[in-house]
Amino acid sequence: MVFDRAAGCWLYDENGRGYLDFFAGASALNYGHNNPALKRALLDYVTADGVTHSLDMYTAAKRAFLSALDEIILRPRGLDYRVQFPGPGGANAVEAALKLARKVTGRADIVAFAGAFHGASLGALAVTGSALLRGGSGVPLTNALSLPFPARDAAGNQAELGPGWLERKLAAAGIGGDIPAGVIVEVVQGEGGVNVARLDWLRGLAADCRRHGIVLIVDDVQMGCGRTGPFFSFEPAGLTPDIVCLSKSIGGYGLPLALTLIRPELDIWKPGEHNGTFRGVDPAFVTGTAALRTYWSDQAMQRHTLATGERIAAALAELSAAVDGIRIQPRGRGMAHGLAFESGGLAGKVSSKAFECGLLVETCGQAGEVVKLLPPLTITDSELDQGLALLGEAVRAVC
Repeated sequence: MVFDRAAGCWLYDENGRGYLDFFAGASALNYGHNNPALKRALLDYVTADGVTHSLDMYTAAKRAFLSALDEIILRPRGLDYRVQFPGPGGANAVEAALKLARKVTGRADIVAFAGAFHGASLGALAVTGSALLRGGSGVPLTNALSLPFPARDAAGNQAELGPGWLERKLAAAGIGGDIPAGVIVEVVQGEGGVNVARLDWLRGLAADCRRHGIVLIVDDVQMGCGRTGPFFSFEPAGLTPDIVCLSKSIGGYGLPLALTLIRPELDIWKPGEHNGTFRGVDPAFVTGTAALRTYWSDQAMQRHTLATGERIAAALAELSAAVDGIRIQPRGRGMAHGLAFESGGLAGKVSSKAFECGLLVETCGQAGEVVKLLPPLTITDSELDQGLALLGEAVRAVC
């Protein structure tokens, strides 16, 4: 299949056939393809000969983006993060976070979680759970410890959740008194299977990190920028992470941009100590600014995302209950949802059938057993109903 153009929630092939996009660039297109408000800002900037590539130089576009981020996102939430531009993608944001946690603490190990995905560069890959990706590294992946996610014991008991959980897990893993430098966590694991962390577990994890001087890193690359409802996925838990990684839809239009947000007291980088070429992609500053001012200056987007998420959850629950003989588990939060099947074979067939019907979805999970839905946050009710109907058609045809 060769796609030729895109608009809103739709991708069109070279023959003009439209496909509803419930993949949205793996959440890099939260505002849809070629969003008119963002496109206008980009075209105006380019035609005015705005700076395209600025490395670390200060530009009007960077200033406007930082001002919007501070005014609209950070200050209203009581956050005073320093903003680092670590490179063009999410793995760059994660690499910077891991390096800084180690530099701040003088310790080496990072705790991550089974099913996590944080990137395919070596540092990020060490804290990623995918056996397939890890197998491609060619070298040992060290200084990382993987713990269960969400926290359950062998019997499925969640009584361990809360303060003290991390200490018990570290002791059980034989870590003893070797306190790790940091913990990196996704509030909702995307590639791992749309696994949703319980809020009390997150609060307990944060309390353990504070008690032991462990840097808490939240990877919000895929689940940030409103994907789960609020702008940051960790807001419902009342957390203030030490470091936050953002990318994907922070650039608004699908242009490359990544941020590492750092508590001021942890910002101990020396000038030039962490650098790279594509840290000043000014068109992404422009579309990112337009996205923040258009969609996050009030609570409308959050309300819409939560309400739409409830409709998706209800539809998936109804669809799952209507299938006899095959266990299907719906899961998700906000506008990140999944259908977990008994095998990757079934999920893959559903994904393929959905494509035949005109719907783009992806699979995720440790065995590819989850059909993942990430429609643009700007989707209309009629488009959502159409996409869910196509998904239902695919599930019934396969199951």
